[in-house]
Amino acid sequence: MHPSPLIAFLDRAAAHRWHAALGGLGLALALLGGCATSEKDEFSAMAVEKLYAEAKADMASGGWDRAIRALERLEGRAAGTLLAQQASLDLAYARYKSGERPEAVAALDRFIRLNPSSPALDYAYYLKGLVNFNDSLGWIYQVLKQDVVERDQQASRDAYQAFKMLVDQFPQSRYAPDARLRMDYIANALADYELRVARYYFERGAYLAAANRAQQAIREFERAPAAADALRIMVLSYEQLGLNDLRDDAKRVLALNFANAPAAPAKAARPWWKLW
Repeated sequence: MHPSPLIAFLDRAAAHRWHAALGGLGLALALLGGCATSEKDEFSAMAVEKLYAEAKADMASGGWDRAIRALERLEGRAAGTLLAQQASLDLAYARYKSGERPEAVAALDRFIRLNPSSPALDYAYYLKGLVNFNDSLGWIYQVLKQDVVERDQQASRDAYQAFKMLVDQFPQSRYAPDARLRMDYIANALADYELRVARYYFERGAYLAAANRAQQAIREFERAPAAADALRIMVLSYEQLGLNDLRDDAKRVLALNFANAPAAPAKAARPWWKLW
């Protein structure tokens, strides 16, 4: 039995669409294959030394995306060599500069885990500290002059830990002096942050929370300038709570260690740009 002219027409039309779809798919696959081949050919014929030179040139000119592709290729091709280790560190730096901070930190963590005896291990800790230290310090903070203690503190804590690992394990490293300076800065900033939180609680009548937060600031950062004001908040908070023994203990510690320390204002000045 022959199909009706309408059915035959529909069958021919469907077959035409199927062939057209296959043709389009083949063209797309060919184009994708051409792109992959083109990217592969960009680096595949290069010797590893030339590949690294290309990556460094791209980094010097700010071509982070191309540098990342080259360094990823170099990591695999030079696996097990010092050049591969250098490529891993440069890759972490390139990811950081291209705005991929979590990926940069992950790459550095991986390097530290896989290369515990690397001659560049001190630099890996230093770079991890820098990546976290500079997190969120973009153009808006330079323009608005926002205080570092008014932003999230986790990156600062991560930076402190990385710098501490560096100075503890490699005290003679060329990066250790700068790491120590940054550690002092971070410690002061974190202490100021804890102090601001303690003041916030005190001003709202949450005296126990204020005393606990001030005590935490002293426990973690006893040499920071904020320690004196933290003790003062403890004295006032314990007095409000009627805990006279604890108040007197805090007073004695304050007098013994910070007899000549000037008192800070009760409230920090509000930045001009902060509208709430």
